[in-house]
Amino acid sequence: MHLQLNRKADQIMSLKDSLLELLTPAVETAGFFLDEVQITSPGNHRTITCVVDGPKPLNMDEVTSVSRVISEILDQAPVVGDEAFTLEVSSPGVDRPLTLPRHWTKNLRRLIKLTLNDATVLTARLSGFNDTHAQLVENIKGRMKEHEIAFSDIKRAVVEIEFNRKDDN
Repeated sequence: MHLQLNRKADQIMSLKDSLLELLTPAVETAGFFLDEVQITSPGNHRTITCVVDGPKPLNMDEVTSVSRVISEILDQAPVVGDEAFTLEVSSPGVDRPLTLPRHWTKNLRRLIKLTLNDATVLTARLSGFNDTHAQLVENIKGRMKEHEIAFSDIKRAVVEIEFNRKDDN
């Protein structure tokens, strides 16, 4: 039984890699990024979830457009075979960690929650970044404090939700 589970997990990983390789060029040509492919197989049915991102948050029309591109490719792909599957296309959640330069670019001027390697937690507005550091501004009861933090000192960084944000960035 254990060997069968390992074999099924290996097959899913191989399929994920194949789908990433197959779909990435078309998604990028459409102007987006394919962040992740997830596959679940409850019973005899397979669900393929593609997490797609863009230089700005995706709207419903963009998600629909990229879904069509992905669906057309999967309908023709021998990798998927004749098995029935459900395609889900979504954008990444706000809890996705900021790990790539494009994540930081997309979130300039947003409130970021950083957990540093020493377990310090800082919530501040991202004002800029370069190859090695992020520049942030912390609002401490109306007084602004600037921080420059090395990426190597950051354990985790995520966007902090703001419900009363005044601008549209």
